[in-house]
Amino acid sequence: MFSSRSDAALATRGMVFALVLTGGLGPLSLQAREMPQADAAAATKKPNVVILATGGTIAGAGADAANSATYTAAKVPVDKLIAAVPQVSTIANVRGEQVFQIASESFTDAQLVQLGKRVSQLLKQDDVDGVVITHGTDTLEETSFFLDLVVKSDKPIVVVGSMRPGTAISADGALNLLDAVTVAASKEAIGQGVTVTMNDTIQSGRDVTKRTNVVPSAFFSQWGPLGMVIEGKTYFFRALSKRHNTSSEFDIDQIDSLPLVGIVYGSGTMIPGVYDAEVQAGAKAIVNAGTGNGSVAGYLVDTLKDIRSKGTLVIRSSRVPDGLVLRNAEQPDDKYDWVVAHDLNPAKAKILAAVALTKTSDTKELQRIFWEY
Repeated sequence: MFSSRSDAALATRGMVFALVLTGGLGPLSLQAREMPQADAAAATKKPNVVILATGGTIAGAGADAANSATYTAAKVPVDKLIAAVPQVSTIANVRGEQVFQIASESFTDAQLVQLGKRVSQLLKQDDVDGVVITHGTDTLEETSFFLDLVVKSDKPIVVVGSMRPGTAISADGALNLLDAVTVAASKEAIGQGVTVTMNDTIQSGRDVTKRTNVVPSAFFSQWGPLGMVIEGKTYFFRALSKRHNTSSEFDIDQIDSLPLVGIVYGSGTMIPGVYDAEVQAGAKAIVNAGTGNGSVAGYLVDTLKDIRSKGTLVIRSSRVPDGLVLRNAEQPDDKYDWVVAHDLNPAKAKILAAVALTKTSDTKELQRIFWEY
């Protein structure tokens, strides 16, 4: 028995989602889904939302309905994802495109740029009011922040994933996708920056991070969510104060590639040669994911000073999930010409550094950028 009417409704959505993903509704095309033939007058009243699919768990399938953590990602095409949530057609005129079909840990910088350009292209169209991107959760936070930095549009951009495949009894993808379309179609989401809509919450793509790997409530921001989606309605409670989208100085239409930025994770007994290997591989900057306040072990200071003197940028971040790295605390950043990542975790610091380096390598300018974004 279900404990409440909402539990029963959620279970029903999950069963419908699983039915479609396992082929219960028959074969569907991999190409962009045609909008249903609805009454023209009614259709014009609804926003137009494009769903760009990239793979991930939300497009995953397990061998058994009891498998919520064991499955194969990126198996289900976009048309089946949309067909599994027929309620989206009551919210918006929806069509889909399959951009990639990969697990998100396999995302490359080149694919980030390709995705960003497609989002930018779509949002320039008068007949597109918002974009939803289905994405694997492993690097969802990096993609969200990247789009927040480089897409010059105030139209809603919503990135969505799921922690469980659609074939699982407890699948969360159907409701997450419905909520994502709801946010993408809402006027309240205009100008809010890139958002991540999962587990009933609306998170800032700039702030959100994945904190756990096995439950639906995986994504958090230390500054709190922007709002929530409850039964098809959006509720916003705060706004992103950092520069983003139309207020950003970066433009995906002017970016064709990203410079290589490396991350070295801080721990006890560090190996200096790891930093040298990053430089030899072509890294233009290294994010030091230090302990505590972005700390650097005493025996590594000379290594990082030498790297910086030879032209590679050093950015101090922290492996600690929350808080922020203070400039000239722990290390004399001014003296060593290093940059601090402020409140950005190492993965997000890597994204911002790569984007910033498309414009400047001046450390004072880079530090300004880390303060403002």
